Amino acid sequence: MRNYDLDFLKRFSMVIVFLMVVTLGLILFALYLHSGFPHAPNPIEAKRIEARIAPVGDVFAGKSGEAAKAAADEAAKAALTANVPYGGRTDGLEIFNGLCAGCHKGGVGGAPMLNAAGMGARAAKGKDTLYKHAIEGFQGGAGVMPAKGGNPALTDDQIKAAVDYMVDNS
Repeated sequence: MRNYDLDFLKRFSMVIVFLMVVTLGLILFALYLHSGFPHAPNPIEAKRIEARIAPVGDVFAGKSGEAAKAAADEAAKAALTANVPYGGRTDGLEIFNGLCAGCHKGGVGGAPMLNAAGMGARAAKGKDTLYKHAIEGFQGGAGVMPAKGGNPALTDDQIKAAVDYMVDNS
């Protein structure tokens, strides 16, 4: 090798080493800056942690505990009815107009209409049979009744109120 080749390799190696030192310095500086900023917690992970460490039960003692227990019972009762359609109300007209009318006003799928030939004839079987068919569902020669009118979130009392409204108005 000639002298100018060795000189080039020497200078090129020094540039490469200098660039590696600068790169390493930038990496260390970025890590230092990154560790200085607070990070926002992941909200999903925070909810998982809270659910995991939440107490299993509550202890209510004495007079002050009675009020807390009553409030907790009321909140639990409200949570149970929160997902019930129509707010848990048993107004037959409201349930009929919201759910049942789609089939029973026009006789869709063989559904009995609100007249003497429709619901009037079915009422002769007895309300207990109508309740059972409305709650559990029914498939007969005249048509199909899905369980709870196709909305399984309805309570049995709501279904009975809707059946009562339909029988009374046919």
